[in-house]
Amino acid sequence: MSAFTDHRQTVFEVELHNQAVRECVKENRSHELFDDRWADVQTHEVAASDEHKALAMIENSYPSEDGFVVDQVKRLG
Repeated sequence: MSAFTDHRQTVFEVELHNQAVRECVKENRSHELFDDRWADVQTHEVAASDEHKALAMIENSYPSEDGFVVDQVKRLG
């Protein structure tokens, strides 16, 4: 990952799930857009200058209005 070569960036591990998918799976249904795996926590690494910017990047890719929920953010390294 190129983030390791940029000393101004920090790598954050972000755990998130999709609440709408989780509810569908509990009812033995599949979500119309997102895979059933989103019912479980998924881990993504994000390189950013701080935790706030890392969360903004996650929100951009996995918007809360689509049901995505951040469970935990950990600074790596």
